[in-house]
Amino acid sequence: MNHLPLPTLTTDQMREVDRVMIEDLGITLIQMMENAGRQLATLAREKQSGKVEGKRIIVLAGRGNNGGGGLVAARRLANWGAQVGVVLAGSPSDYRDVPAHQLAILEKMGVVTFHSAILPADLILDCLMGYGLRGAPQGITANLIRAANASGTPIISLDVPSGLDTTTGQVFDPCVRADATLTLALPKVGLMTQNARPVVGELYVADISVPPQVYATMGIEIPNLFAEHEIVHIQN
Repeated sequence: MNHLPLPTLTTDQMREVDRVMIEDLGITLIQMMENAGRQLATLAREKQSGKVEGKRIIVLAGRGNNGGGGLVAARRLANWGAQVGVVLAGSPSDYRDVPAHQLAILEKMGVVTFHSAILPADLILDCLMGYGLRGAPQGITANLIRAANASGTPIISLDVPSGLDTTTGQVFDPCVRADATLTLALPKVGLMTQNARPVVGELYVADISVPPQVYATMGIEIPNLFAEHEIVHIQN
């Protein structure tokens, strides 16, 4: 486990990181999403004893960029032999831009999508809501969170458990109770609060290829966190 002191990011700071990467450096959203999804699939495989072939993995995919990362993970896990089912938080027509692109790839691959079912599974990947959360989850998303929590299946959340405020650490009702959370780039402030501990589970941080100068422009100095590993375990 890494014990280096790490800076944390508020929601607004993470938005600025994304903006600088895209607008100033030309690192596209599809590149960032591919990195996030690849890292999530890698952690999922690690949590399944290093092999996902034949394992039933359910991906809960929201309509935003967090969901898009989940769709990337679904593709990679399917390529590795997992029996992947994707549960959408809306109709396919509700998905736009890069998430829609990722969903179209899965459809062409024949990966099965659902709209409400969470079938018996070995693992659930929570990719419903990221740092864009505003208030308690509603509608289909809320129903999927409750179903996931009630399933008894291990859950890994991408970036943040859906229903947790990444700045304040407020746990809304409902909120995913994750066994592990794979946050992206740097930990978010809300993940490190005492309130969040019961829903975050083990905390990992993943490299999505943010250049150090992105943080430097914001006055943030970071250690060489990913010098040895792309996924770093930072909290039990």
